[in-house]
This record gives sequence, C-alpha cells and structure tokens, in this order.
Amino acid sequence: MADFKRGAGAGKGRGVRNGAPLLRDIAYERLKDAIRDGRLQPGEPLSETRLSEELQISRTPVREALQRLAQEGLVQIQPNRAVMVASLSMQEVLNILHVRSILEPEIARLVAESVTPQTVEALRSCVSTMESAARRGDRPAWSKADTVFHETLAEVCPNSLLGQLGLQMRNRMQFLATDSQTTPARLNACTEEHQAIVEAIASGDPEAAQRAMQDHLQKLRDSFFMRLMRS
Repeated sequence: MADFKRGAGAGKGRGVRNGAPLLRDIAYERLKDAIRDGRLQPGEPLSETRLSEELQISRTPVREALQRLAQEGLVQIQPNRAVMVASLSMQEVLNILHVRSILEPEIARLVAESVTPQTVEALRSCVSTMESAARRGDRPAWSKADTVFHETLAEVCPNSLLGQLGLQMRNRMQFLATDSQTTPARLNACTEEHQAIVEAIASGDPEAAQRAMQDHLQKLRDSFFMRLMRS
C-alpha cells in the first residue's frame, strides 16, 4: 500500500468547511497523488477498509473519494464492487493522447494570450525542477514537477472548464510518464519540450505556444509507439 503522507494536496480550495478541507477531499487528493505518482500501480486493488486505516478516516469519505476517482477514469469499480487502480490499454492511451492534442494546445494558446510574470515564473520553476530531477534520475520528483506544471496551466487558463478537462485527461495517463519504460533520454527530451512551451508562453506568442504544445504531444505519442514496437 502506498505511503499517503507524501504528496498530499488535500483540499485544493474545494469542499472547505470552517476553513478545513472535508475528509472526502483529503482522501481524494491523496489517492489521486498516489495514482499519478505511481505509488499505487495500475491493477492494484483498493480496499475501502485498508485505505481508511491508512488515511486514518472513516470508510464513507474513502468511498466518496473512490467514486469521484472512478468518474475521472483513475480507478475502476467492478460489477462485484471490487475497486482497483485503472489500467490502460495502448489504444486507450492513444485515445487519451488524441483528446489531449485537441485540448492542451488551445490551453497553451489561451494562457499565452493573457500571460503574467507570475505565471512565467511558476512555469520556469517547474522546468528547473524537472531539469534537476532528470539529471539525478529522480523520476518521482520529475513527475511531481510535471504535475505542478500542468496544474498551473489549468489554473491560469482563462477558460477554466477547458483547463480542468485538459488536466483530467493528462492525469489519467500520468503514471506512464515516469514508469520503468521511460528512458532517461526521453525524460530529458520531455523536459526540453516543456521548456519550449514556457518560452513560447513567456513571449506572449499564442500561436507559438500552441505549436510547442502540439509538438510535445506528438513526440509523446511517438514515444508510446516506440514502446509498442519494443514490447
């Protein structure tokens, strides 16, 4: 079972009562982080009882969190009510990438149209962390910085619904970004692609930002085809 003390992004500004996040939102954020970071692996069973013990909360908020994660495609609830971390076929990965290629270039374009110095600073900080993590071969740290990068784009996107939809699609396959099949060369290349996106956004050039994101997603798609050929 994953260590839920790491990466807890509980609350994130939603479901707050009297200044404190609701238990179901704490459970949701911690489980989501564990799935995205690969601490909970695809196909791994998720027991409400065990999760409630790990999180030190009752089963009801855990059940509500799992239902929400199922709606976002991160967990699967079987007909017999068994719950497990979602597994993706290669076709499902390609389908998600197709949707991302429609949504995320437009997100980058909109962000570039209304970019602020604060946004540029936040995105550059993420890329700097990714560069350092890639040099060390620290995949969890790289993945966390990548998550913050895309969360930042979603948060500042003028069309908040578009931003959230793009982030949801990205989260469904994030665990693949730094799994054992991701080579150090691909990690470095992916970092450079993020750098190109940041520089295009920083320049206030919407079309360049759109193209940089399209290029990143195409190379990501190509890398998955290479995986398929190697397997």
